[in-house]
Amino acid sequence: MRWPGWLTAFIAGVACAAAAAGELVPYRVEGDAIREPLASLKGEAARGKQVVVSRDSNCLLCHAVPDSGVRSMGNIGPPLNGVGARFNEGQLRLRIVDSMRLNRETIMPSYYRVDGLNRVGEVWLGKPVLTAQQIEDTVAYLLTLR
Repeated sequence: MRWPGWLTAFIAGVACAAAAAGELVPYRVEGDAIREPLASLKGEAARGKQVVVSRDSNCLLCHAVPDSGVRSMGNIGPPLNGVGARFNEGQLRLRIVDSMRLNRETIMPSYYRVDGLNRVGEVWLGKPVLTAQQIEDTVAYLLTLR
């Protein structure tokens, strides 16, 4: 599969929003989900909405986000309206953490994975795009999109 140049650049550069270096919180994948939260703090939907619509995570490049107040840029990924009804908390968490576990051909970045990636700038090696807390906040927000 050949991706458009802008998308290749996006995937290569998405790590510029990487969280501070450090160890990733260990997690366990069970089937199609990560059932346990990554962070000790409960996810907060308002913070999660900010993650989704922020330029750092770039969700809007591929997804339409309902009631975001921000213009979506693309339609490569499915619209996020109704995602909270289609997937449970653990399923959403895995899709954000490492969507490649579910679909090896996906173009969605793995937001909490640091190994086995392609075209990652040396400065960003070993750093996740989102922190564990940002993942939990994003999951909390997506669950509100019913």
